[in-house]
Amino acid sequence: MRFKRAIEWLGRVGLAFVVLVLLYFILGWLAPQSTFRLAVMAGVVVTGVWCAIRVLRRAMRQSIWRLRDRLLVTYLFISGVPILLVAGLATLGGYSLVSQLAVYLVTSELQRRIDSLVSICESVSRSDPESRPAVMERAVDLFYRDRFPGIEILLREAGGRQIRYPEGAMPPAPLPGWQPTSGVLARDGRFYLWSYNKTSTGDITITAPITRDLLASLVPNLGLVDAGATPNGPVATVEEARGLTATNPLPPAANRFDPDVVWFATLPTDDWAHPGMGGEGFFIAVRSRVSAVLGAVFNRKADLAQGVLTSLLYAGLIVFVIVEIASWLIGIGMTHAITAAVHRLYEGTQKVIEGDFAHRIEVRGDDQLAELSRSFNRMTENVERLLVVAKEKERLQSEIEIAREVQDQLFPREVPHLKTLRVTAVCQPARLVSGDYYDYEPVGEGRIALAIADVAGKGISAALLMAALQSSLRAQLQSVSEAVPALAGGGSGAPSHTLSTSQLVSSLNRQLYATTSAEKYATFCIGVYDEPTSVFTYTNAGHLPPLLVRDGQVEKLDVNGTVVGAFPFAPYDESRVNLRPGDLLVFYTDGVTEPENAYGEMFGEDRLIALLAQNAHHYDENKIIEIVLDGVRHWTASDELQDDMTLLLARRV
Repeated sequence: MRFKRAIEWLGRVGLAFVVLVLLYFILGWLAPQSTFRLAVMAGVVVTGVWCAIRVLRRAMRQSIWRLRDRLLVTYLFISGVPILLVAGLATLGGYSLVSQLAVYLVTSELQRRIDSLVSICESVSRSDPESRPAVMERAVDLFYRDRFPGIEILLREAGGRQIRYPEGAMPPAPLPGWQPTSGVLARDGRFYLWSYNKTSTGDITITAPITRDLLASLVPNLGLVDAGATPNGPVATVEEARGLTATNPLPPAANRFDPDVVWFATLPTDDWAHPGMGGEGFFIAVRSRVSAVLGAVFNRKADLAQGVLTSLLYAGLIVFVIVEIASWLIGIGMTHAITAAVHRLYEGTQKVIEGDFAHRIEVRGDDQLAELSRSFNRMTENVERLLVVAKEKERLQSEIEIAREVQDQLFPREVPHLKTLRVTAVCQPARLVSGDYYDYEPVGEGRIALAIADVAGKGISAALLMAALQSSLRAQLQSVSEAVPALAGGGSGAPSHTLSTSQLVSSLNRQLYATTSAEKYATFCIGVYDEPTSVFTYTNAGHLPPLLVRDGQVEKLDVNGTVVGAFPFAPYDESRVNLRPGDLLVFYTDGVTEPENAYGEMFGEDRLIALLAQNAHHYDENKIIEIVLDGVRHWTASDELQDDMTLLLARRV
């Protein structure tokens, strides 16, 4: 089970790593020398590195959860690792530079020795034939015998004459085909410095064997210098090597930071047996110390300047260390300030999660983190305040819900049944409660009162005024219904007492004015339909004119006075209209005609009239209401209502 969990934790690559390890050991037992085993080993290395990186990343994530630890690790990677890399690169570069400089000192001195041989050849070549031997002997004896131990010169003149130096030396003659040249020569398994040049009557060949004594004398006190050929081994014998170590040992270290350096260089080589052909068979190896190389490069007489330079280098190193330590201390101090502020913010968030919005965190300093702490405290203060507001809003919302339920009870529940009139109404509030009002109430036998109103404003205040209007209207209709006797007989008789809508509106206006403030008012329209006579008597107190749809034509009814509740003695008239079968009366509020589209254009009465004229004689009242409301929503392109929408439809049947 633990193994399975480990595999799931490592993933598919971890599973591949385990499989490859098992396969590697199996192949080591079955076919240890197979190529496939090497490929499996490469797969083990790749998948093992991947798994190690994944384990390290997960371990770091779990161990450096705190911001302080993460910042410290970040500082380590930002400052410490680059310093180590720069130091490592500087050390490697310095080692490489000093090593190559040591080899350069040796090879450049070796080239100068070769140039000396070339100068001998040129001096002899420029001399007249009779004086050439003397020039050759004099130059070697005076200048080059000590610099080139074992030097041999062969001067060939016309007629087969050969002059050798020193006497008794037997240097071989060069093969035909050589052109004037100089450098390193490979002959009979040994290496020589040589120069070959042609004279006016022959040629001259100078060779000097490359021995350890010669190599040790190139740059004194540099260290161990060796030379050889890649296929043939070193130049000197064991005895020569011992002598070199004794005469030119590795210089002692100047201090603990003075390591030894080793470097190699190859030089082009001429092959004695093949004129004009060469290669890279000769190499030089130098082992020295940094102090010895620098001592050979710089002027040894300028010890004072070198000491000053060394002192400046040490002083710069000390300053660098001091600055680095100060930087670390400053960085750690800033890290502590950051992490302490973040920790206080973290504790504050934990308190907020627990619901303690009264908690305030301590503010230190005057930086961005301090401002963040102040912002957190202001946020908790605002949240605490908002919680109080939210609770109050929740309470008000609950009360508004109750008010909405109460208001729903104010609208009529059942439509009075009449043989010749069908009534349908709807009210859609823009908010939870509405300032629009509609009503239908029977007034004696065979008569029904239809009313619609739009209270100024929205919300609770409009709903309360609407409730006052409804209660006052119902009270007056009830008293009138009790006082007015029923009609006697059929449609030709007249009642002994008629219901005056103008008087009813006047009485309603006075009551609202007396019980409400001056800025509270409502548009109001009430009408009474008398079924025996089919007469509709109405008074419109500042409300939008009702629409009469008859035979495809739409007619606006009268407006008989101003709004109710604004003036105490406003005059009101009443109008009458005979309804025919099929006629449709439409009462509406401004929430139907005044909604605007995205361009600020209102829906308007013309579009409402067009919809009614097009659909009034094809659909029933519910469908007509649906068409009108959908048309308004499509016009505004929004499901949110801009105002309360109320429609009251009465159709003569």
